Amino acid sequence: MNEVTDDLLLGGRIRLAQPKTGHRAGTDAVLLAASAPVRPGDVVADVGAATGAVGLMVAVRERSARFVFVERDSHLAALCRENCRNNGIEGAIAVADVLDKASRQAAGLIPESADLVLTNPPFLEEGQARISPDQGRAAAHVLPAGGLEAWLKACAGLLKPKGRLMMIHRADRMAECLHALEKWFGGLEIRLVHPSADRPAIRFLVSGIKGSRSPLSILPPVILNGPDGRFTPQAEALHRGEATLL
Repeated sequence: MNEVTDDLLLGGRIRLAQPKTGHRAGTDAVLLAASAPVRPGDVVADVGAATGAVGLMVAVRERSARFVFVERDSHLAALCRENCRNNGIEGAIAVADVLDKASRQAAGLIPESADLVLTNPPFLEEGQARISPDQGRAAAHVLPAGGLEAWLKACAGLLKPKGRLMMIHRADRMAECLHALEKWFGGLEIRLVHPSADRPAIRFLVSGIKGSRSPLSILPPVILNGPDGRFTPQAEALHRGEATLL
């Protein structure tokens, strides 16, 4: 079994047990959680939750919301359950393959039940890159061919009409993401994430409203590092849980 580390997020507000090797929660999770427009009483689904970092960071902002963590890897799901318990968060854990309707049904996921879906899907599809020999890292980073559209369709299916999706993805796949998103979502809001002010974006955050016909809008970017290579004040505040992107 993979060795587990005990880490702190948001300046110590979240304790996170996660595998020492493979995909680990970091800046992507922080940015996604900081962008989540959670409201009191919302049902929030963290789809592809791994050990639950994104949902947990949102939960400490709005404890009246109800959280469902969707993860297909049973070991990661067990760590997610442990993390919920250790952080005092009441979350339902659904061990399910997001891309498999029967698996979602067997896990008790109810269509059109969520007000907000948060997702950090695997960034690549088979054939787009060399697959890591680390099985956990490969599963976290690579979908089957056509998997991105299927993933977003499943997310849309979990949302109530006018529910909101919030996703982070690689900037070089933005065109593909937008093409898929526009099948189910409108009112798209995009925010680019740059490693520094003079370098191209590496990530983008996008939100959309299920069934909306509102136009797309571009939000101010996030710059992660200053000229000295250290976090900008904004990035530092986001990582410490002292600011959001709302």
